Amino acid sequence: MTFASAVSADTASPTAPMHAESPAAPPYAELRERFAPVLAHIAEGAVERDRTRRLPHEEVRALAEAGFTALTVPTSYGGSGADIETFFRLLIDLGEADSNLPQLLRAHFAFVNDFLVGIEEGDPADWFTRIAQGAVFGNASHERSSAVVGDLATTVTATDGEYRLSGEKHYSTGSIFADWINVSARTPDGGRARVTVGSTAAGVDIRDDWDGFGQILTGSGSTLFTDVSVPATHVRVLEGRGDGAPTTQTSFLQLVLLASLAGAGRAALRDGIDFVRSRTRVYSQGSGASAAADPLVQQVVGRLSAKVASAQDAVLAAARALAAAQAAVGTEDHERLTDAAELRTVQAQITAVEDVLSVTTELFEVGGASATSRGRSLDRHWRNARTLSSHNPVIYQERAIGDRLLNGTDLLYFWSTGQERTGGTTQTASR
Repeated sequence: MTFASAVSADTASPTAPMHAESPAAPPYAELRERFAPVLAHIAEGAVERDRTRRLPHEEVRALAEAGFTALTVPTSYGGSGADIETFFRLLIDLGEADSNLPQLLRAHFAFVNDFLVGIEEGDPADWFTRIAQGAVFGNASHERSSAVVGDLATTVTATDGEYRLSGEKHYSTGSIFADWINVSARTPDGGRARVTVGSTAAGVDIRDDWDGFGQILTGSGSTLFTDVSVPATHVRVLEGRGDGAPTTQTSFLQLVLLASLAGAGRAALRDGIDFVRSRTRVYSQGSGASAAADPLVQQVVGRLSAKVASAQDAVLAAARALAAAQAAVGTEDHERLTDAAELRTVQAQITAVEDVLSVTTELFEVGGASATSRGRSLDRHWRNARTLSSHNPVIYQERAIGDRLLNGTDLLYFWSTGQERTGGTTQTASR
C-alpha cells in the first residue's frame, strides 16, 4: 500500500471554506470587556515573568478557559466567531499585556483559520469542539537539518495502516504549552504532510531550550519525535502546499507577529508614561517643575504615541485586506485580493518594525539611568520587539516589494530555510 493510497480517504478533497459567523459574533467592545480581567492578570505578572523566566503555563490556561483561544471558532461549535479585524484588535490587546502570548498561540490560531478558509482539509468539527473546550495547539515545522531549502528531514511513514513520525524540530513555538502539536513532515514519496500528535504522546520530547534574548517565554525550543505512533485520521497530505502558490496563510501568520509587535509598542508607551508620571526629581537642564511638565519629555511621549498608532493602524489595515481576501475564497476575485492582502501585510511589516523598534529605543529618552532599572524591565520591550522583527527579515521583504513594483515579479508565498546548493557548493541559508 502506497502512502498516498493509505491516506486518500482522509484527503480526497478539500473541505469547503467555513467563514466566521460574523452576524452572530459579539462586537470588539463586548469581547474586549469580556477578556479584560484575564488580560489585566497577564499584564500584572509580565515583568516578574520576564525577570525570572517563568513560562506562562498558567496564563495560557487562563486564556483557554476564558474562551480567548476559541475567538475565531464559529459560534456553532462553541467559539466566538470573531471576524478577522476584531481578532487582530484583540491580539494586539493581548500583545500589550504580554507580547509573548500572541506569538506562542500563532500556530493555534492559524490552525483554526486554515479550516475556516479551506486550506486545512477534513472535517473540523472534532477539532473545533476540542478548541472551544480549551484545547491548545502548538507548532513544529522549522528544522536545522541538512535538508535543502523547502525540504524536510522529519518523516511520517505508513506501514500496514500504522503511521510513525520521526524527526527533530526547532523553534516549535507554543508546543510546550499545547495539548496537540501540528508537525510538518516529508512522506516517503517526497511529498508533504501535516501530522497532529498529542504533546504527551510516547516518543514526543518537548525541550525548553530557546536561547533568544527576547520573547523568552514563547516556548520556542526544540521538539524531538522518536517513532511516534499517529492515527490515520491525524495525517493529512498537503497537496500542492509549499510550492509558492498565492495563499492568505502567509499574510495571516505574519500579521500575528505584527500584532505581537504592535502590542509591544503599546506596552512600551504605557510603561513610559507611567514612568514619567512617577518621577519626582527633575534635571537642572530641564524646563518643567516635574518630568511630566517638561516640554521636551512631553515631545518624546507625543512622538512615541504617533509611532505606536501608526504601527497599529498598519496592522489593522492589513487585517482588513486579509478579511476581504478570505471572504472571496471561491470567487474570481480571490487571487487578486490575496495578492493585495500579501502586499499590504509586507508593507505593514516594514513600517511597523521601524516604528516599534524606534519606540522601544526612544522610550529611554523620557528619563535618566533610573529607566534602566531591572525592576522596571523596560528593556524587555526592545528585546521583544527586536526578536519579533527578526522573523522573515525586513531586508528581504523590502527587496521583494521593490522587485514587484518595478518588474512585476510575484510576491513569495513560501517561507523556509535550509541548505542551498549553488555551483556545487553548499551554503546555509539565513533564518
